[in-house]
Amino acid sequence: MKIHVISETSFLVKGTGVHTAFLDHIRLLHEKDDITVVVNGQGSGDVFHSHTYFLYYFWKGRKYKGKRVFTAHVIPDSVKGSFPCWKFLYPFTKWGLKKVYEFADVCIAISPMVEQAIRETGANTRIVRIGNPVYPEIWKRTEEKRNTERKKLGISENEFVVLGVGQIQKRKGVEDFLDVAEAVPEAKFVWAGGRPFGPLTEGVVRINERFRKAGPNVIRTGQISLEEMPAIYSAADLMLFPSWQENCPLAPLEAAASGIPVIFRDIPEYRTLYENPYLKAGNTREFIDMTSEMLSNAGYYSRGKEISARLITQFDKDEIRKRLISLYESLMTP
Repeated sequence: MKIHVISETSFLVKGTGVHTAFLDHIRLLHEKDDITVVVNGQGSGDVFHSHTYFLYYFWKGRKYKGKRVFTAHVIPDSVKGSFPCWKFLYPFTKWGLKKVYEFADVCIAISPMVEQAIRETGANTRIVRIGNPVYPEIWKRTEEKRNTERKKLGISENEFVVLGVGQIQKRKGVEDFLDVAEAVPEAKFVWAGGRPFGPLTEGVVRINERFRKAGPNVIRTGQISLEEMPAIYSAADLMLFPSWQENCPLAPLEAAASGIPVIFRDIPEYRTLYENPYLKAGNTREFIDMTSEMLSNAGYYSRGKEISARLITQFDKDEIRKRLISLYESLMTP
């Protein structure tokens, strides 16, 4: 069996979670010799599997009728707080994504919320729920990576580092992160991420001004390559993930796999997604209080690490691979 995997992020925008999920998918399929994988323009396969939804998706998928799989990383609500004039774009996004979902014979919903969103577009397609895999061995922190990255960032060995990861836009909660940094000056706050969509990103001027006025305890790294991210996680002691809308985000799972506590924003998506407990804050005040507690209470910090270790067990790569192979085989059966 040969699987043709594509993602337009290879040609357009690499600094996104979608591109990371695409690369993880290829890595996952290559773990055993039971299938052959072709990527983008390398050839054709028996089953077509796409992670993105632009013209390349429709062009490459046209010859695979009955055997097209689409992983839905984006739902209509994903445009909220991501692009300027998102309220104008929303109905067109919903209509366009319906067409994308319907072009596939099977849509993979990476979370219960994504499954619900696909259904709400009215798309007539089969939906299967399969999450994103996590590779603990990739993200595991080491002292060497920690020391090297801290030196690169100008952070001393004993400073407590709070990490934020994501595109610099309102939806990712960047401004809330900066509010916490202002309230907890005894810690260093590092935001790793840029604007892959450039001036099309929401809040460019406003958020740039917030960073300009931020205190000396705030560091903005700019866009970071996927290869550099394990070192970023190793340099951190805590992750805040204050995003306002997500589906099955990879960054907090990667941080959890590195061994640090992660504090999520308390939003409905996570309540249906995560099978195990996770740390959550309902507002900025709670983010501040929980961050301060992490700095001062060793027992609370240890419990946070234990919660991270348990959280990622839901995303076992071997189990996710089995489910993917089963799906492909079902499409191959007459």
